[in-house]
Amino acid sequence: MGEQGNSALDHVASEFATYEEFLDSQISPLDLYYLEDEELARQLVELGYRGRGEVVKREEFEAKKRAIEEAQLSKKAPPKELLSEGLDFGDNIFLEELAKREEPNRDGRMTTIIFLRYRNNRGQEISGYIDYAHRLKVDSKCEQYFKGEKLLVPKPNDLSYYNWDSQVSKSTTTANYDVITDKYAGMLFKNKKDRKIINVDPKAETGDNTTRTTIYSDLYEQVVFYDHETRRKA
Repeated sequence: MGEQGNSALDHVASEFATYEEFLDSQISPLDLYYLEDEELARQLVELGYRGRGEVVKREEFEAKKRAIEEAQLSKKAPPKELLSEGLDFGDNIFLEELAKREEPNRDGRMTTIIFLRYRNNRGQEISGYIDYAHRLKVDSKCEQYFKGEKLLVPKPNDLSYYNWDSQVSKSTTTANYDVITDKYAGMLFKNKKDRKIINVDPKAETGDNTTRTTIYSDLYEQVVFYDHETRRKA
């Protein structure tokens, strides 16, 4: 990829949160009218048969995205106080559990995956897996979550997102995990630091250095923490 291509890649990786969002931006209403299949339209853009400008490959996008995130983190000021420090959570067990995991997820000793299932304000059932360490770094609303002002919920750009009513399903690689779909084991997550596999099937073993903790909360229909210890010193 030449200088112009690198410039285009920089722009795309900065503007779009996920590769799928970039692909969608390249699909016109006319494309959807004739193809009648959003996934097929995305595949054609990825292969270079549809879209505008130079083709951006998935692996190039994800590599550039990680580089941008790492550059942003390196420029940040020295670590500040934990967002959860000094807060009184009352009887909110979920926030207590989040607070217990904040420091190890910030300093790299742990990369927790949180499974949440809840109903949104439309009554739709939503579930998904959240890379907690990644959210702590990129989500500006974390302080509001700890203060109980906003509810932590799965988003389409989390590790996985599923709307049971609309059948919308998304999965996204993060700075800490690759998402793997296995024919037999289902959805798996591969930690990028130690390359260990986390199995979130409740009937299976979670994998090396990972513990599963289920809690009960009035805020959600289901909450499960998968705490993966990366054994890296702070």
